[in-house]
Amino acid sequence: MLKDKVALVTGAGSGIGKEVALKYAAAGAKVIVSDIVEKGGNETVAEILATGGEAFFVKADTGKPEENELLVQKTIEKYGALHIACNNAGIGGPSAPAGEYPLDAWDKVISINLSGVFYGMRYQLPAILKSGGGNIVNMASILGKVGFAGSSAYVAAKHGVIGLTEASAVEYAAKGVRINAVGPGFIKTPLVESSMSQEAREALIALHPIGRLGESAEVAELVLWLSSDKASFVTGAYYNVDGGYLAR
Repeated sequence: MLKDKVALVTGAGSGIGKEVALKYAAAGAKVIVSDIVEKGGNETVAEILATGGEAFFVKADTGKPEENELLVQKTIEKYGALHIACNNAGIGGPSAPAGEYPLDAWDKVISINLSGVFYGMRYQLPAILKSGGGNIVNMASILGKVGFAGSSAYVAAKHGVIGLTEASAVEYAAKGVRINAVGPGFIKTPLVESSMSQEAREALIALHPIGRLGESAEVAELVLWLSSDKASFVTGAYYNVDGGYLAR
């Protein structure tokens, strides 16, 4: 499906990003695995290599434009092209009302979750154009469409990611680059499992009509489709994968 393609995934050391990287590799792409955590990133690369795929790791902080630029440069140096990018890296931030939200936390969440996506695209797009076209998938959230108490920075950033995706999709549609956004619901991760009480987890599950939290691999399946020619007429779109959360 992605044979001879070069794909870059940020935040690929764990969770959704890791699953996206694994599926890209299984579909035939050469994968640049990026994360700020070296251990997780190298583990993802090792899994890809163990299954006969091709990948390498580049440590990068997506909240810094110069590190996004270097990430793309290293991709071109290694594989000579860039066709696909999944801007997945993100953080949650603390929970607090907007009138009490820590200023430093606001800056950090916006820097990584919104500016980081822009910084990524800023350097990915010229490289994709030089490679003959391709596509970008930006990781938004169901909270890119609705509010959530205590998460003003995260909600604002994810709304911004959808707007950024739509605007850039219009700009690059005629140039052979498709740009879309994905909005996961609450996904089952070790952090959710370990940091929440049973009562809190059950309350969270109840928000999803399907009756459970999502799996990272389920989100990655959608990202893979959007990244392939099977989605050739899809750009500027936002797809939620949320067990019915937004339908309530």
